[in-house]
Amino acid sequence: MSTLTNRLYRLRSRPEGEVTAENLEWLEETVPELREGQALIRTHYLSVDPTNRVWMSAMRSYIPPVELDAVMRGAGVGQVVESRRDDLPVGSFVVGLTGWQDYCIADSASDDMSFTVLPDPLPAPLPAFVGVLGHTGISAYLGVEFAAPGPGETFFVSAAAGAVGSIAGQLAKRRGARVVGIAGGAEKCRYVVEEFGFDACIDRHSDDWKKQLDDATPDGIDIDFENVGGEIMDHVLSRLNFGARITLCGLVSEYNEYNGGSGPRGIRNVSQLLMQRASLRGFIVFDHVDRYGDIIGQLSQDLAGGVLHSDETVVDGLEQARQTLNRSLAGENKGKVVVKVVPS
Repeated sequence: MSTLTNRLYRLRSRPEGEVTAENLEWLEETVPELREGQALIRTHYLSVDPTNRVWMSAMRSYIPPVELDAVMRGAGVGQVVESRRDDLPVGSFVVGLTGWQDYCIADSASDDMSFTVLPDPLPAPLPAFVGVLGHTGISAYLGVEFAAPGPGETFFVSAAAGAVGSIAGQLAKRRGARVVGIAGGAEKCRYVVEEFGFDACIDRHSDDWKKQLDDATPDGIDIDFENVGGEIMDHVLSRLNFGARITLCGLVSEYNEYNGGSGPRGIRNVSQLLMQRASLRGFIVFDHVDRYGDIIGQLSQDLAGGVLHSDETVVDGLEQARQTLNRSLAGENKGKVVVKVVPS
């Protein structure tokens, strides 16, 4: 296997704003020989997530930043092609932190190289395991569970056309809530309502989006599943009902401000949390690894039964990963964004 060429991205500098080729260097390197306790994984699909941008920065986070000159961190699903590990047999499909590269060496001695072997036969297409049956679907499930929407309550979702928001809205709808989302563009809004069954969706690109949001939530907002932050979250705070709950899953509007610009805008209507006796809970999906099996089992049933719908934006070619992340942060994609690494 030593003659294999590994295409990869190394983080050379912390981005300021969009991620450039100077920040992420595209390289080709030779795959080293395996040692005992290692396995070689061929990445098939790479997950592209807003948190990739957080990991590139030096901000205080739930996981240390990617070190300069290291391979860019990222979740992926791949296949074991050579192994000196009993727990990762050749031919098995696995999911874990593959990194932004063709080949990943999984070392049993490294905490960052933990991989889960997928069932055989696979219950869903491979991209699902970094999407609806992976960390994004689990995030949606947990966030809805923490917020506990009830029948008749108004459940608001930002980034409603995205990987997490689209699943969260469907799960809340099944609990009897009235689900309102916000997304970028009329086409995305139509897609959210018709494909995922939301009761309404506001176009954040419209000049009157605040009025649209007010009109769509005449009885206020009981739950905010927050993925965006910034100006949208600020206005949502002004619509909170007494005892409202906020599930804080992401702040994607701020990520490009880390290490550059004027810094994150933050929220200004925070006083409404006090006035309405609202609660805000932030959560990270990695804190709940012990529940992954049960949650994936439930989501698999829902997916197979046709009561849960998911969608992926699949981009061909590992060399497109950097540009794909920038487009994703700008809100140009729908559903879960994955890069197809292995050619057809």
